[in-house]
Amino acid sequence: MNIALLHYSVPPIVGGVESVIAHHARLMSADGHSVRLIAARGEGLNENIPLISIPFADSRHARVTKMKEQLDRGEATKDFESLRDELAKQLQDAFSGVDILIAHNVCSLNKNLALTAALHQLHAARKLPRLILWHHDLAWTTPRYQPELHDGYPWDLLRTNWGNTMHVVVSELRRRELSDLMKLEPASIHVIPNGVDAARFYKLEPQTQTLLEQTHLLEAAPILLLPVRVTPRKNIELALYTLAELRKQFPNAALLVTGPLGPHNGDNLKYFEMLTSLRTQLGLQGSVHFLAELVDSFLPDEVIADFYRISDALFFPSREEGFGIPLIEAAFSHLPAFCADIPPLRELGISDAAFFSPDENPAKIAALLAEYFQSASPARLAMRARSSFRWEAIYHQHIAPIL
Repeated sequence: MNIALLHYSVPPIVGGVESVIAHHARLMSADGHSVRLIAARGEGLNENIPLISIPFADSRHARVTKMKEQLDRGEATKDFESLRDELAKQLQDAFSGVDILIAHNVCSLNKNLALTAALHQLHAARKLPRLILWHHDLAWTTPRYQPELHDGYPWDLLRTNWGNTMHVVVSELRRRELSDLMKLEPASIHVIPNGVDAARFYKLEPQTQTLLEQTHLLEAAPILLLPVRVTPRKNIELALYTLAELRKQFPNAALLVTGPLGPHNGDNLKYFEMLTSLRTQLGLQGSVHFLAELVDSFLPDEVIADFYRISDALFFPSREEGFGIPLIEAAFSHLPAFCADIPPLRELGISDAAFFSPDENPAKIAALLAEYFQSASPARLAMRARSSFRWEAIYHQHIAPIL
């Protein structure tokens, strides 16, 4: 599908809407769509996402700012009409071959009413592709814009439903405001939130990003981290049994075992085969991830640190440890720790970690975990944000369906 994203400016111009447009464009392009940006200032994001520059689409072009001064006084002059008509011609050329036009804020704010009016003129003449109006802000409901707005054309274009368009807002507040402003049924307005680029926010290593794509781990909640080698003394089978119980209350829970097989004991291969067989028996094929199945070499510390940042808890059921560095690494990562009650871990965790016997009933350990994830508001918020406010999640849950 050919999609055009329209705004006054795009990155590298800095702005909240500009940032959103960049994320949308990259996600749409990655999903196989042909994407173009249409704006006055900025650059194409890459060779697959070009910019079509229309200088008069700017909110800061000298001619536009002069016209806006007149409009702010309530004067719609001949210059406004001339600029509107010029923009309509330029926009029609820019939209050639486009299936969907997504206009961000240009039909919500009075930053360039000639651009708004040009779009409306083309839409009324049925010369636009399918139109999606994406409203981040609404001039008519924002007090600071009120002195600049007047009854009649073209100001009323910002508070009138044009018909045969899809409206998208970024929050429930904006949905209520737009519904009242344009007398629309709230259910007809799509709410699509803004999000966070997890890879950039966490500064994830390229190898970490590859492993996350292979495992789809960021879609899980909660994520239990077990950063150990695969060897019998680590008691990994208890983690699998516990996860199976935990998933009765948290169906999307997952376990990540980061380490390779222990190198000094030939029985470790048999142990690993037992664990993968147990994973199948418990129905955990998509929920228990052994990175040893994906990586032949030892993972660098930077990648392990990434997994601490994206996980929800350290789960450390080891029967034997000389020290227990994962517990300290969890502390540096502000990660709650659930540990086997063995002397080295008790000495490190004291009363600041949750302890259980390495022979405990998995259902009881799962209840301990569940109680934490149900009662700790930072953990609940983190899991909800990861499932609902990553850009990838937003795209697949909200944006792709409306395209």
